[in-house]
Amino acid sequence: MKKQKWWIYIIFFIVLLGGFYLAIFRDHQFSDSKLAVINASIPAFNFTTQDGKLFTPKNTANKVYVAEYFFTTCKGICPKMNANMRRVYDTYKDVNDFLIVSHTCMPETDSTPLLKAYEQKMLSGTLQKNDDGSYKIINNSSQNAAPTQNTNWYFVTGDKAELYKLARQGYMIDNGKPDSTQRMEDQFIHTQFFAVVDRYGRVRGIYDGLKEDEVQKLIVDIKGLLREKVDPSRFLNGFSSSPN
Repeated sequence: MKKQKWWIYIIFFIVLLGGFYLAIFRDHQFSDSKLAVINASIPAFNFTTQDGKLFTPKNTANKVYVAEYFFTTCKGICPKMNANMRRVYDTYKDVNDFLIVSHTCMPETDSTPLLKAYEQKMLSGTLQKNDDGSYKIINNSSQNAAPTQNTNWYFVTGDKAELYKLARQGYMIDNGKPDSTQRMEDQFIHTQFFAVVDRYGRVRGIYDGLKEDEVQKLIVDIKGLLREKVDPSRFLNGFSSSPN
């Protein structure tokens, strides 16, 4: 008889514990992303978009986004990187919770009109796969064609020191060259790396934008981050809404 009572208590405790677990964590899908946090603290920023609008952390709040650095007159790695970024854009362009942020590394020359023209070049061109497996964007559209609508790919400019600080201390995608000891006007960041940031403003992955396997991994990892859900209202007594 006593054994039966003990079994009843044990079963009751298991059911109670299971119910508590489901009540607290039922909206959090642990299996969606296993990416580690690379940097949990991204510096604040204040930039201008290709449309001349202010771009701040308010624009990225509660969104997953990919960050990169480029410049509009680049003839080397930038076209290859942004052809791959276009693939990312095409995959998630209809997802409201996703953004791409392309930062110019040459704000001295990349004006807002130049960024707008570059945006249209990236979006209106035809994405073509090369024989070696890489991609390129072919632009053959008429100059009189209607502008391509864009809701989640931002091309931003701003203060050079702020842009470079974000690359180095935020996204962690600086190229590692010793030019950080030079005067700001003489510094130049030219990196092929993409950083993916989660809804809480934390860097969760860094990818080589020129390597096919890493671009494919980025596309998959974005999907996992978009599925991560944590309801802050379920954490009581002032617990942080950011899952650490």
